[in-house]
Amino acid sequence: NAIITSKSRRWPLMIDPQGQANKWIKNMEKQSKLVVMKMTNSNFVRSLENAVQFGTPFLLENVGEELDPVLEPLLLKQIYKQGGVEYLRIGDATVEYSHDFRFYITTRLRNPHYHPEVSVKVTLLNFMITPQGLEDQ
Repeated sequence: NAIITSKSRRWPLMIDPQGQANKWIKNMEKQSKLVVMKMTNSNFVRSLENAVQFGTPFLLENVGEELDPVLEPLLLKQIYKQGGVEYLRIGDATVEYSHDFRFYITTRLRNPHYHPEVSVKVTLLNFMITPQGLEDQ
């Protein structure tokens, strides 16, 4: 899961009912000033814009089966160049895109059913601990 998270072309959406992925990401990105948000936070979009612009890692916690449409350009990486500078549109704002930016999404749902149009925009990873997985260790 760690290798897929770091090397995938798409942003990871982690099924994480026990909080393993959240803990791992927070530990891994501690030095990089990780921004941790829920979609219900009032300043969610503003914080996301800042993270994209300044190259700060961003963890979106506890999403449901539906993702906010404001995330669409980010999930599809609709980055465009204008005057030699790369930009990304988030909601109503156009922000400069930093290649240092990293985006992580986690859900606490045990068995989420994402629509195919969501599944093709993210890399789905299952961090759920199973008895068989513990036996293998």
